[in-house]
Amino acid sequence: MAVTTNNLKNGMCIMYDGKMWIIVEFQHVKPGKGGAFVRTKLKELKSGRVVDVTFRAGEKLEDVRIETKRMQYLYNDGSAFHFMDTDSYEQFELGGEFVGDASQWLSENDEVQIMYAGGEMMGVEPPMFVELEVVQTEPGFKGDTVQGGTKPATLTTGAVVQVPMFVEIGDRLKVDTRDGRYITRV
Repeated sequence: MAVTTNNLKNGMCIMYDGKMWIIVEFQHVKPGKGGAFVRTKLKELKSGRVVDVTFRAGEKLEDVRIETKRMQYLYNDGSAFHFMDTDSYEQFELGGEFVGDASQWLSENDEVQIMYAGGEMMGVEPPMFVELEVVQTEPGFKGDTVQGGTKPATLTTGAVVQVPMFVEIGDRLKVDTRDGRYITRV
């Protein structure tokens, strides 16, 4: 199905240059001189790379329908990540390079979304917020406050996030998986 640049929305999937892309952000620009255009930031579904692309106003693009399916993450055996379809209980495995950055947020038994586009499996979307335990961080010092600086902390999944100075080993943290940002202690 074709859409024009006038109908673009964040999160929409389009076909461009023979590849599938997710629109991260877009901006309609009407310069004082010359024709209008649309400046976009696109994320390639397969590789995850982000590029800036400019389209002429009214240009037609092919829309790709994205479907998501709820799955349960079971475990990682070192070479592959194992998932289970929560409806049919069918189990399957995905390679580490396919799971990509989402792997740093996956804990056993987490619910994830598997994205399909054009009938093809495209990626793994972890939960928006996860609760993980701190396994390694520098000790805080007396007088450290919430307004103070931050320090790196390694979580049970291997992810490293910046946390306030008062966070200690063994604390459980709520983290936003979209940008790897510390939210709160739980």
